[in-house]
Amino acid sequence: MPLTPPPETTGPGPVRPGGARDTAGPDTAPIGHVPDAGLPGRPRLSHRQEDGALLASLLWEFGPGRRGISSAMLGGGIGPVEWVLNAQVPGGYARMDPVEHLLEMAPPGRGVGMLTAASVGRFTRADDGGAHAVSTVGLRVPTWAAAPEGAADPELAPAHLPGTINIVVAVPVAMSDAALVNAVMTVTEAKTQALVEEGFPCTGTASDAVCVVAAADGPEELFGGPRSVWGARIARAVHRAVRQGARDWAGQGPSRAARRAR
Repeated sequence: MPLTPPPETTGPGPVRPGGARDTAGPDTAPIGHVPDAGLPGRPRLSHRQEDGALLASLLWEFGPGRRGISSAMLGGGIGPVEWVLNAQVPGGYARMDPVEHLLEMAPPGRGVGMLTAASVGRFTRADDGGAHAVSTVGLRVPTWAAAPEGAADPELAPAHLPGTINIVVAVPVAMSDAALVNAVMTVTEAKTQALVEEGFPCTGTASDAVCVVAAADGPEELFGGPRSVWGARIARAVHRAVRQGARDWAGQGPSRAARRAR
């Protein structure tokens, strides 16, 4: 089942460069990596002070030997992935250099960087048969993908609550380019299923991002759809992580009666 981290006030670890505090120590097992010989590393939560706000970041370092596909601004497309960074920014984020901003926070090497106004410290995760999914869920503006032409963009409304759903998936097997593309489709379908089942009539938000990380070498999986072996595992892991994230967000957001897709 998806695991939710302890409150962010629990035992901050040592200060990292840039003033960030590492909070993924041995006493915070819920945010640790579920052991898997084929998948190194674990997501680590840290915090930084920026513009007077305490903001969280989640960094998953894989090291060499991984490649992936992503829709993120930093490291998007298909290529080597040594790390994935999901960084929280304030609501109403207005910097015009998001890639440079991500690079300021990122470790060396080639990786993927995402931004979100959702609470990164409230990330959720789930695992299924070796497929690992981590999500941060913000549903200020639940949106259907196909909106009427000329409709007002609800993302421009005042940011009283954060939006954006970022999802990172990692698998210990290699996948062909086509299978990686298919896996992104599977992630998106599982996300939408979870949201609808939790009472959000939407396909997601207009700023969602996805990253799927796989092994760079070895026999390639040719399929990533929801009825393939690894696609099915990815779908179940994403579904559980996003569904738990939507439940957590609903606890701090508007009531179900007030929700409405734009």
